[in-house]
Amino acid sequence: MKTASIVVGYLVFGLSMLLFVGTKPTQELAAKEIVKRADDNIRGNTSQADITIQIIRPSWQREMEMKAWTKGDDYTLILVQAPAKEKGIVFLKREKEVWNWIPAIERTIKLPPSMMSQSWMGTDFTNDDLVKEASSVKDYDHRHLGRELIQGKECYKIEMIPKPSAAIVWEKVIVWVDTQDFLQLKAEFYDEDGQLVNIMNSSDIKVFGSRKVTTRIEMIPTDKEGYKTVIKYNHLLYDEEISDSFFTTRNMMQLK
Repeated sequence: MKTASIVVGYLVFGLSMLLFVGTKPTQELAAKEIVKRADDNIRGNTSQADITIQIIRPSWQREMEMKAWTKGDDYTLILVQAPAKEKGIVFLKREKEVWNWIPAIERTIKLPPSMMSQSWMGTDFTNDDLVKEASSVKDYDHRHLGRELIQGKECYKIEMIPKPSAAIVWEKVIVWVDTQDFLQLKAEFYDEDGQLVNIMNSSDIKVFGSRKVTTRIEMIPTDKEGYKTVIKYNHLLYDEEISDSFFTTRNMMQLK
């Protein structure tokens, strides 16, 4: 019944939009709505997370511990807690601006859009992957590519193409979203030449509060054998009040 209600909701929404604007097909609107539901599911109104990141290389591995806070699409704050040499480093996103506090040199740096495609602290994730300067809903056009099974679950397969006005790292992203719980289980990232660069797999579904989420995310570069970065969500807390003033350059320098 839940799935049927969602499908009916999509049809009603699509028909009403066609009556008002008469331009976009129902299928395209549904694809965008699916991506939005997946994004809303992992974000909530606010979120607080305890995170472990594992950087895996052919001859070595290392771990980082972090705390992260988000509020809607506009605010993200990430505090590195370990290892000791990187403890206290903070990344802050406020709308389209991204800042980095480096306690070792007591300096705040504003990251330009050109740096968003660079590796985040030596991982296989980019700066944009972690702080989400780009919006998967607002900055892309979305198109259905059908349905496929991922990890034994039926998924919507959706192509995301950056809008001309958006400063996006990737030329194209393809995502697979579970049709039942709207969990993104896989994503592929393509460069401007159409080459597959990274594959992201999400697994280990758990429930925090009333919200079902994937708690293990692997980013695997396609051209580097034995390279992988794993993000593990150890704890998640959703929809607790967080003031906008928490997400400021002044506050990022005070976090411990």
